Amino acid sequence: MPLLVLAFYGALVVWAAMLFVALRQASYRPFLMFGIGLMLFLNIGYFVQGQPDAIAFFISLYDVLDNLGVSSDSGEIPAALATCVDNACTTWGDTYETHPSWGVAFHDRFANGPTSRTNLLYGHIAFNTVAFVLAHVQLYRPGTGGAANARRHRLLGRVGFSANAIGTLAAVVLAAQHGSVEEYGGPLAMFGFWSMAFVVFGCGVKTVTTARSGDIAGHRVWMMRYLGSMWGAFWLFRVMLFVLGPILRNIEAATILICIWFSAPLGVLIAEGFRRRAIRGNRVDVRASDANVLSEV
Repeated sequence: MPLLVLAFYGALVVWAAMLFVALRQASYRPFLMFGIGLMLFLNIGYFVQGQPDAIAFFISLYDVLDNLGVSSDSGEIPAALATCVDNACTTWGDTYETHPSWGVAFHDRFANGPTSRTNLLYGHIAFNTVAFVLAHVQLYRPGTGGAANARRHRLLGRVGFSANAIGTLAAVVLAAQHGSVEEYGGPLAMFGFWSMAFVVFGCGVKTVTTARSGDIAGHRVWMMRYLGSMWGAFWLFRVMLFVLGPILRNIEAATILICIWFSAPLGVLIAEGFRRRAIRGNRVDVRASDANVLSEV
């Protein structure tokens, strides 16, 4: 199984190279599609492998960096690292005995938790995955070019928004259980996940209200922000964990709390920055050009 982790690292290297090319060429579609593919790989794993094994694989991605420089001989474990029963929360076997404490708690809560909790996680993953994919379909196939396309766009928009609402609701209920989990950050984690849900769902609501009011340019602007919030909540969250974990491993829950509170808002800001950069590159009016710019992203 560690070979699969190494293969995933290789995929991340390829993806980083694709980002470099995308930034130089100002064309992001291959980068976005590759990211969607990696997201599907991670999320579908929960249904194929089951939650405990999928979570163990996820934690294994962080074990390498988080354990750099940590000596098992000293007997001292950094505050943000912990051990798990039978080392079951990793796919590295006996290679690493300590893991991010948030990961140990994550694995334990869903390997040994009630069925209602595991079902909520399945629901959150399934519906948010559908919303994530459909949002990109909507971006690249806008409802222009005839009545049939407009009807398809509206239908997919309703399905995607409904999926996001259900997935977000599941996340909100799950987050309500985090107040007692010190490895996540306790109440700060609970409120942080609620704030993440508010950012993502709030952007989704704005895509609906602008469309219903006939503000098509505004609808496209909020669609970009909505996508940014989802990329932030999913990918930026995980990248920040990867980078900050080894830096803040002596401060319990610091890394996970920073990721919880800031990943979704930063995703919105990054998407807005790319949108404005694209518009400046076209040297045209912001509002009037949004439809054309979005089709070229």
